Amino acid sequence: MKRSGVYLLLAFMLSISSYSFGQKEKAVLDFGADVMSRYIWRGTQFGGTSPSLQPSASLSCKGWELGAWGAYSLGGNNAGQEFDLYLSYTFAKDQFSLTLTDYFFPNEGEDYRYFEFNNDHTGHVLEGSFSFNGSSKIPFGLMVAVNFWGADAVTLGDHPNAADFNQKTGLQYSTYTELSYSHKMANDVTLDAFLGMNLTKPAEAKTSTGFNGESGYYGSKAGVVNLGVTLSKEVAVNEKLSFPLSASVITNPADEKIYFVFGFSF
Repeated sequence: MKRSGVYLLLAFMLSISSYSFGQKEKAVLDFGADVMSRYIWRGTQFGGTSPSLQPSASLSCKGWELGAWGAYSLGGNNAGQEFDLYLSYTFAKDQFSLTLTDYFFPNEGEDYRYFEFNNDHTGHVLEGSFSFNGSSKIPFGLMVAVNFWGADAVTLGDHPNAADFNQKTGLQYSTYTELSYSHKMANDVTLDAFLGMNLTKPAEAKTSTGFNGESGYYGSKAGVVNLGVTLSKEVAVNEKLSFPLSASVITNPADEKIYFVFGFSF
């Protein structure tokens, strides 16, 4: 990203924060974790068939939220590891959100470098997203997310260091959009339906680099990659303790895959 773009983004965020934090409201610190039978993200499975532990922590105040999220395979699969940082701002009575996310996939079976921020070598991916979160009158949500920096790339032609596993060129700006619907059913069960699409046609790599974006960040072709439904509810253990449970049927029509995922939170 050019410096002028960074300065404009910082100026925008500072102007909003000066207004938001100038008003009295206590910051809220929270943390928790999900345990999922598999890790499926936007229609793609990570970490093989092993269960996934997904911890999270966040600090929120006056519409702003700064947080961390992770995924760690419980089956010892190094490919199922992930650590993300994000900053989001929700406004207009919680109907809209802007989010900046830093994705990173630490493979603990290799000598990974988290603090490598050279754009030609980094394993980080920066994503910007905009969401309409729905309202009491409109039960639908819409989200659009675009990768704009980092490892969402492919070697598009000859490169002097193409033999280097961590060398790549040609940012693809992979774009994902999702339409969602939420409905509260009987017995306090919530139904969430979703339809997600990969809007980017992946470029063909002439030299393998090993980056996620090389064969398509959301799959090998554009189309519907995340179609399904989630049922969730709170299960009470006693008067003071309850656990949110969820069950999801997730399909990826573009890659002809289907998953049935169960999980709980604490």
